[in-house]
Amino acid sequence: MEARAPSAPPPPMDEWVRVDRPAAAASGPAAAAGRTPAKVPSLPAEVAVAIRRAAEGATARHREELVGRMEKAVAAYERGRYQEALRYGNELTREVTSVAAVRRLAGYAAYRLGRWRDAARHLEAYAGVTDEPDVLPSLMDSWRALGRHGKVAATWAELRHRSPDADTLAEARMVAAGSLADRGRLHEAIELLVSAGAARALRNPSDRHLRQWYALADLYERAGDLPRARELFRRVARVDAGAYDVAERLDALGSRGGRSRSPRRRSAADGGGAPGHRRPAASGDVRPAGREKPPR
Repeated sequence: MEARAPSAPPPPMDEWVRVDRPAAAASGPAAAAGRTPAKVPSLPAEVAVAIRRAAEGATARHREELVGRMEKAVAAYERGRYQEALRYGNELTREVTSVAAVRRLAGYAAYRLGRWRDAARHLEAYAGVTDEPDVLPSLMDSWRALGRHGKVAATWAELRHRSPDADTLAEARMVAAGSLADRGRLHEAIELLVSAGAARALRNPSDRHLRQWYALADLYERAGDLPRARELFRRVARVDAGAYDVAERLDALGSRGGRSRSPRRRSAADGGGAPGHRRPAASGDVRPAGREKPPR
């Protein structure tokens, strides 16, 4: 598949795993010199209890080892070591399959690595045992990357009737628009965002609004409506000139409103799912690429 702008970050996990932290610097003896080792975070009591209960047939020592492994998985995730977090998550899944928090962490780690099948498997399992809709945009995005557009559409239709929070709904809408765009239905994708107010000018926009402006600008550019694309990219830049890759997009479109320059070829290495994060892109994504500093 052609790689386009990478997806936005998944919604935050629980407060003990923040996905909007920038990835840590390279590890190793030289990098660690003069630095205090990162503290392994404590799990919420209910997660530790759930792991012990799920492994009730094991020895007490092994149950505590599993809790410790989950703590290491969380620490790895927080440091941006998603491969390590996924390895721990997969190991835990084999032993405590029913623990929702394990599935959530493994699913997000796989998502950050662009391992769409693993992400979809874990996040779908999580969604199947909880009523929390906040993982659904990332699940939809994984399905979209796999070309399973029917599942994207069905989940979007379901989510709209569940009254999720505004951020979750906006993220899911952008994935749904990306799915339409993947199939060449650009005008439908644009209408999906515009009808929800994504083009509305705001005096004090939130990060969610910037992301929607960017997404809509990307769709307008792909549909050939360069003036509207340019106006929305400029709107983002006026609020935050360092947001995403908006400066490069405006430069490619021509800052004075002339003919667009040849669009740059964007690859999976261009941007990331979260501030400071880099991940492979799914095809046709309309959500903004990453930025170097956290938006909050």
